[in-house]
Amino acid sequence: MMMQLLLYALIPTILIELAVLLLLRERRRRVLVASVIINILTNVPLNLYVNYISSSLLVIICGEVIVVLIEALWYYLFIRDIGCSFVYSFLCNAISFLLGLLAELLCQFFQSI
Repeated sequence: MMMQLLLYALIPTILIELAVLLLLRERRRRVLVASVIINILTNVPLNLYVNYISSSLLVIICGEVIVVLIEALWYYLFIRDIGCSFVYSFLCNAISFLLGLLAELLCQFFQSI
């Protein structure tokens, strides 16, 4: 059950963030692979924490901010442009977070009717 929950969050996040990078015209394979790796390293711990320790809005926001910072530094290792690294990290995470929130709200809506 825990693995299913983690994959339910991780796989869409990876696909969405890869799509965002491609829409931003990022084509370097090493950057795209780096995106998959860093999402595994940040998404899984954040989701474990949120699902099993605290799911307060403050925890989620702080966790997302930490993830954006970590991922921006990770991207910097591969693209050597700090501004671009933060743009990639912020846009990827903001879009995947908002789409995940929308999906969750839609699921709750359809379960209630």
